[in-house]
Amino acid sequence: MRKLHDVSQRILALTAVAALFCSYPIAAKELNLPNYNTPIPEEVMTPDKVETSIGTLSFFDGLPDEDTVQKVYDNLDLIRATEVFLEMIPLASIEGLRRGMLSVGVDAANKIMLYDNLMDSNSLFLTGNTDTIYAIGFLHLGRDGPTVIEIPPGAGPGTLNDAYFRFVIDMGAPGPDRGKGGKYLILPPGYEGDIPEGYFAVESPTYVNWLPLRGFLVDGKTDVAVKMWSEGLKIYPLAKKDKPPALEVINSTGVYMNTIHANDQSFFEEVAQVIHREPLEFLDDELRGNLASIGIEKGTPFEPDERMQAILKDAAAIANATSRALAFRSRSDTIGVYGPDSAWFTAFDGGNYQWLKNDGKGGRNKDARSLFFYIATVNTPAMVLEMIGAGSQYALAALDSGGAYLNGADSYKLTMPANVPAKDFWSLVVYDPQTRSMLQTDQPYPSKNNERNRDMLVNKDGSTTLWFGPKAPPGKEANWIQTLPGKGWFLCLRLYGPLEHWFDKSWQPGEIEKL
Repeated sequence: MRKLHDVSQRILALTAVAALFCSYPIAAKELNLPNYNTPIPEEVMTPDKVETSIGTLSFFDGLPDEDTVQKVYDNLDLIRATEVFLEMIPLASIEGLRRGMLSVGVDAANKIMLYDNLMDSNSLFLTGNTDTIYAIGFLHLGRDGPTVIEIPPGAGPGTLNDAYFRFVIDMGAPGPDRGKGGKYLILPPGYEGDIPEGYFAVESPTYVNWLPLRGFLVDGKTDVAVKMWSEGLKIYPLAKKDKPPALEVINSTGVYMNTIHANDQSFFEEVAQVIHREPLEFLDDELRGNLASIGIEKGTPFEPDERMQAILKDAAAIANATSRALAFRSRSDTIGVYGPDSAWFTAFDGGNYQWLKNDGKGGRNKDARSLFFYIATVNTPAMVLEMIGAGSQYALAALDSGGAYLNGADSYKLTMPANVPAKDFWSLVVYDPQTRSMLQTDQPYPSKNNERNRDMLVNKDGSTTLWFGPKAPPGKEANWIQTLPGKGWFLCLRLYGPLEHWFDKSWQPGEIEKL
């Protein structure tokens, strides 16, 4: 009873205190309580109507109406799909190469395409060259396991790239064998087995890997390099090292083949196939998240509905146009080889094969990566490192000296000053802006090479003038590359074994002058 009495007394006391407060109101300010009527800054508020590039967006007190919700989700999916296209160009390009090479019979590690008489314009191949003897293969480590590549002595630049076009290892002159030849062992992702001695061993992040190897002309001929690849190159699964299968060569000069990725909504189908084939971890969480947001996810069928198909079609068109602007009208301040007054630009904007800006302080330069893989193939440090007398260097031009696109109906000239800084040789190749492959004309090799084309006329001061147009100027046929009315074109300068005066820019090619 005593406890019950105590509780009753406390309740009565609290009631009296409450009554006292009610009888004598006290301002919130005097009690230091917050004021809930403070004004809200305008910049944090959402108006009832907002005009945007996707139309009028409507809200009730910040709550989007049904029409607005649909608009912003359509826009979000469009943004994500456009970004997926731009980010996945490297992946789709490797897949395009795989499909194209498969179409001509490259369906095993020991089968290669060999351009025995150089690559010509029949191959739809991103900025392929007419200068080196290509031997090109594909590895499928998921199918074959660890795979051996035996590189013969005397090989030129060779590289292995993974399914996202990332650098895996160099071979030949810029590789660890330094042109002396050697055995390379390519391990599949997550490999935990023993690694035998006597190999240059490296683990790839992906199952599919592209293997472009190059040999050089000797006295302007392909014979030496063709023999080197045909007789000295070996590619086989490590499991078959005691009895390796013989190399099978598919002579590819003059053979039609399309290795170019799609530029319409079927691009996303190509990407989905790679995602399902490769290990989950070969792309990071951010890239996988973007893919999954538009329905591309490993282990899940890619089945976009009618609404999403329309968005993917729109995204592909926008991203393709963006890629072309990046490639041919770049807004980058660092892409020009000789500054803003010259048309010559580098495909490796920023000079980093991993596309890192300012040594990574600026993150990944995604525009530079999209630009490169939209127009080019082969990713290796050898293309950006200052390797005097080794490797290769490149410069491209799509505009004339007046800043206009190059038109196949017009005539132009370009002068290469004397003492071109190339220990081995230099070349100029003309490309079609539609396919980013060699321009198809009456000339199967739309190029000039000072090693192969030894009949080129040289000026008295040691310079060489090249001519471009539908018809050759009289007496200049040896220095002429044909173009076509109704077609644009762009140009790539290659230096093999670049010398110091290329890197210090004391030597500079002329601009392309319209006649």
